[in-house]
Amino acid sequence: MELRHLRYFIAVAEEGSLTLAAERRLHTAQPSLSRQIRDLELEVGAQLLIRNPRGIELTPAGRAFLDHARLALAQVEVAGEAARRAAQVAKPSFVLGFLTGHEVTWLPEALRILRDDQSNIEVIVHSQLSPDLARGLLQGKLDVAFLRREDQMPGLAFKFLAKEPLVVLLPSDHRLATHDAIRPQDIPRETFISVPKTTSPALRTVIDDYAARTGIDLTPDQEVDNISMAISMIVSTRGLALLPLYARNLLPPSVVSRPLQGEAPMIDLVIGYNRANTSSLLKVFLSRVDDLIARGSGSIS
Repeated sequence: MELRHLRYFIAVAEEGSLTLAAERRLHTAQPSLSRQIRDLELEVGAQLLIRNPRGIELTPAGRAFLDHARLALAQVEVAGEAARRAAQVAKPSFVLGFLTGHEVTWLPEALRILRDDQSNIEVIVHSQLSPDLARGLLQGKLDVAFLRREDQMPGLAFKFLAKEPLVVLLPSDHRLATHDAIRPQDIPRETFISVPKTTSPALRTVIDDYAARTGIDLTPDQEVDNISMAISMIVSTRGLALLPLYARNLLPPSVVSRPLQGEAPMIDLVIGYNRANTSSLLKVFLSRVDDLIARGSGSIS
């Protein structure tokens, strides 16, 4: 039994006609198709099709054979695809992680650096919270991450990338939005939205240190896990938030940013990687960090 016999039989069964199967599906002559079906029935040892005035009807044996014929052809297609994939040379892959929102600034230059060195590379990108990125590095799921310095993660190394000032985010029609800069003492008078220590420990530490330095109370009225939640909470509560400057790249028209008067709190953005990662692509990427800083840092200042 040959594969073409199965293909011919399936075409006739699905079209319900020898003529239609020959012309539409198989592009062969009907007499030739009829001979192929007879040969198949002889090999199977059972009649599979009945010709009647309305076309072709499957016998009970034909209905049973049809399911198995379809399965056999499907398995042949799967086997062929597996062989083709195995014959292809696998692309080297490099997994980048970003603190959500920082892709806007750093991804284009990161891709350029990677593809300058090797054009045939598969780059995979993930966006997560900083602690999740650090865990991904430790678990070998990421090669490099743009994140905060997570000091409780032994095994990771960090390269300084940039310092970001914190700015005030507030509704665009808020009374303080008319100010060129926000006084620190004005913040505690408003609903204050901050981040929890569990999901953003580095940022929360900077905010708490700033509150202690300026002598203001920045106890959160609401806590949010990410920028999207912060924006939603600002709009719904008409509150204020302190977030790194890059957040302004993601703001809708209903939310604006304003600098703080005086010395603004700063937070580091770093590149993290696992010390045990011996990837040659990682070595190349780390050797180009200075170039990355020079080209990318201008867009966050």
